Amino acid sequence: MTQPTTPSEKPFGADFALPGDSGGPDAPARPGRTDPDTAPGAEHGAEHGADPDGEEADAVRRSAGTGESSRASRHWWDRNADEYQEEHGSFLGDDRFVWGPEGLDEADARLLGDPADLAGRRVLEIGAGAAQCSRWLAGRGAEPVALDISFRQLQHSRRIDVSRGGAPVPVVQADAAVLPFADGSFDLACSAYGAVPFSADTARLMREVHRVLRPGGRWVFSVTHPIRWAFPDEPGPEGLTALSSYFDRRPYVEEDEQGRAVYVEHHRTLGDRVRELVAAGFRLVDLVEPEWPEGLEQEWGGWSPLRGRLLPGTAVFVSVRD
Repeated sequence: MTQPTTPSEKPFGADFALPGDSGGPDAPARPGRTDPDTAPGAEHGAEHGADPDGEEADAVRRSAGTGESSRASRHWWDRNADEYQEEHGSFLGDDRFVWGPEGLDEADARLLGDPADLAGRRVLEIGAGAAQCSRWLAGRGAEPVALDISFRQLQHSRRIDVSRGGAPVPVVQADAAVLPFADGSFDLACSAYGAVPFSADTARLMREVHRVLRPGGRWVFSVTHPIRWAFPDEPGPEGLTALSSYFDRRPYVEEDEQGRAVYVEHHRTLGDRVRELVAAGFRLVDLVEPEWPEGLEQEWGGWSPLRGRLLPGTAVFVSVRD
């Protein structure tokens, strides 16, 4: 099995800067989507809408292949990781496993199984960001590996580990559709809004996860609920009127002035997701649609109490490799 890599030899001090510091990457200033009638495109509601030079990006619905999607995701998350972690870090915590903006917590949901049974289990977190979920798993005795396509996100994982003074979470920088692990390397795999929505070939991604899991292993992942693609990605009343077809599977793409993709998110219907899982060799055992909880008033991109109480915002697929 490929050994986990470290995100940087020296990711801290003068070499690690948060937004606003001169040493940090040039993250855009959250201008927001240019076209409110397009489908949603936000991991956990991450704001976007700027090209690599900070200019407003044009949003379109068009095809985007695997290479273009992968490059766009890697560059976008490298540019925006600082801002994302600064804005959403308090909600995500350093070692919390939350499945989506509704706040469904794995400690309560137990979609990976009884937390008491996680000790000694090898777990692959895909699209891990700063590895908050992996850190929660490690706290229950599991042996997680956090994988993300973004170098900068993994630097934030190391920053959190150093600030806590504990053992660092093993991390790997890689594309989720080409997993650098041997067959049957893990007991469980999980992804909370990571990687799956940004991959052009999710059928291949599902096959890769199936390959690295041992028989009986669970693969649990959450994504924006597919029905949201029919509605504008807005938290207010304008986000309650369907303007697009749920069956329009063209990706949401933000382009720079040269027409190059700077952000890509792919849509699949619920049926598409189920068929991809089954074709890869998984058995779907549950489909969780978290309800918006009473008392949660925080907005996160297009997620809000108003929309959450009327429309599902997250879909969590629970499957088993038989």
